[in-house]
Amino acid sequence: MKLLLTLALLLQAPQAAHFDSNRAWEHLRQLVTIGPRPSGSPAIEQARKYIKDQLAAAGVSFVEQVWDEQTPIDKVRMVNLIATIPGARRDRIAITGHYDTKLFREFRFVGASDGGSSAAFLIELARVLKARRNAATFELIFLDGEEARLTNWSGSDNTYGSRHYVEVAKRDGSIASLRANVLVDMIGDRDLRLKRDTNSTRWLTDIVWDTARRQKLDAYFVPDATQIEDDHLPFLAAGVPSVDIIDLEYDPWHTANDTLDAVSARSLQIVGDVVLAALPQIEARVARPSR
Repeated sequence: MKLLLTLALLLQAPQAAHFDSNRAWEHLRQLVTIGPRPSGSPAIEQARKYIKDQLAAAGVSFVEQVWDEQTPIDKVRMVNLIATIPGARRDRIAITGHYDTKLFREFRFVGASDGGSSAAFLIELARVLKARRNAATFELIFLDGEEARLTNWSGSDNTYGSRHYVEVAKRDGSIASLRANVLVDMIGDRDLRLKRDTNSTRWLTDIVWDTARRQKLDAYFVPDATQIEDDHLPFLAAGVPSVDIIDLEYDPWHTANDTLDAVSARSLQIVGDVVLAALPQIEARVARPSR
């Protein structure tokens, strides 16, 4: 009788939310269907509305951070979306990714992995974290303007959204409570192979890659090293520990072939499982008095 009662109580107990790659894949499909989504375009406005609608449906509050950015070829209205999920503590962990696609005029670039995968990932992660009890407050930041407006990545023609976010956070003092940043970018590759970025904070990288090893996913989070310039650099420069999870060994990168055929829900699931499993250890680490 006691056993039956225990089983009944377990069945009634709320189940912890898990990352659902089917949901993430549908978000990715919807974003890619919009088409190319470069900063300042009507299409990125449509993508932004889709993201906001999904956050609202999950009960996650958000704000828009709007500014006008002078780029080498034009002035562009850019918008970071900042979703906040309060935790037991006020100190924050940012999970970031960009939702713009690179501007190409010579071919149609829909950015399934490069821009789509990170945005879809963050939408699904927001739903999962909202349903959990979190020690730290999580800030999910959909960054605009990661891509260069000119053909080549050079100088300051890139990372517009992350640089703007950090500049504002330094001015208003909120950077002090931002204790870590996990950046996801280009995580949809069917042949997922994520290298350790040497620009990233060592202890934070260790937590993520050790978590993957414990989950027997180290065939995807490989020990090889690389050096990446990405949206984590402005955070690092401001003293915020950051890790970049990115697969740049992706043949369709910045080509017309970065489509749904080149990405997979399985890759989104792998990254989702590892990041969620790593968060408690990250939360514990940043709760210490000093970094």
